[in-house]
Amino acid sequence: MRILLLIFAASFTLTCFSQKLKTENVILISLDGMRWQEVFYGADSLLVDDSGYVEDPDELTKQYWDQDPTVRRKTLMPFFWSTLASKGQLYGNRNLGNKVNCSNTMKFSYPGYNEILSGFADDERINSNSKIPNPNVTVLEYLHNQKAYKGKVFAFGSWDVFPYIVNEERSGIPVNAGFEKEEGDLTEKERILNDLQDEIRSPWGGVRLDVFTHHYALECLKNKKPKVLYIAYGETDDYAHGGKYDQYLWSATQTDDYIREIWEYVQSDASYKDKTTIIITTDHGRGTNPKDTWRSHGGNVPISDQIWIGIIGPDTPAKGVMAGDKRYYQNQVARTLAHLLGVKYDQPKAGVVITEAVASK
Repeated sequence: MRILLLIFAASFTLTCFSQKLKTENVILISLDGMRWQEVFYGADSLLVDDSGYVEDPDELTKQYWDQDPTVRRKTLMPFFWSTLASKGQLYGNRNLGNKVNCSNTMKFSYPGYNEILSGFADDERINSNSKIPNPNVTVLEYLHNQKAYKGKVFAFGSWDVFPYIVNEERSGIPVNAGFEKEEGDLTEKERILNDLQDEIRSPWGGVRLDVFTHHYALECLKNKKPKVLYIAYGETDDYAHGGKYDQYLWSATQTDDYIREIWEYVQSDASYKDKTTIIITTDHGRGTNPKDTWRSHGGNVPISDQIWIGIIGPDTPAKGVMAGDKRYYQNQVARTLAHLLGVKYDQPKAGVVITEAVASK
């Protein structure tokens, strides 16, 4: 009798779990090295008018500065503060006690992306940005190996290391990153993007401009109808490393608008409307003090493990900016992503589900 009761209870739990979740698709988005300070408070008063980091301080101040941080942040990231904050959730405002951290101790890109995608830090093996195939199976690969998601998982990134982070060769997931062109049966827009990518020079050797990553991904969304899509924008980090605070802010605003475009497309398409969750985060934070450490991150910048997470979708209560003394980790993204799809992520090392993101409304 006890065994029968246990079987019934397990069956009942699974039934309830599958019934209450509406998410059928997930779009995971990352902004490389985007500080939580700008996300929640807009342009930094110490940097916005500093001629050492800004080409035209007066013009940038006119564009982004206001004494009210709620005005500043909405000026910087209009979609975040008009839509995401009103219809979804934002984690990581440390001034409200809400903390999000990397659990890896490296505090730079490959370890951060591994943690986001696999659900756990691997400091022993993932301790550089070298082009080494990820030994860990990511949640993307885990899903792609299941019948329901085979051929329905795609990844796009500005940085040319993403084929290794996702382990394109082993996983079989198509990854368009760096300066790769799209191949196969191309749309007219993809053909144009391929040509323009050859003609428009990137300021960096291993990172293309985000405009290409975005529009390749958007074409995929429209024409291949992925169930899981990962988009990794990169400009914010590279402009920050270069000490160009104006470009860092402009890129943040542009990326916010890219996300708005994705959201509006999702809401306009019957395949995705009211069935799609978007998760947005970053791979690492940046410094604040001394002032010039805003350009940097890593082991010599202790607070660069401070990050943020945004979630919006049909199963996520509209709680806006999350407050209260609670800590979350980058390693929770992978299991939360799978959970929203109603899939058990069979990786014991992965962080736990962010329960607030899937609580009953």
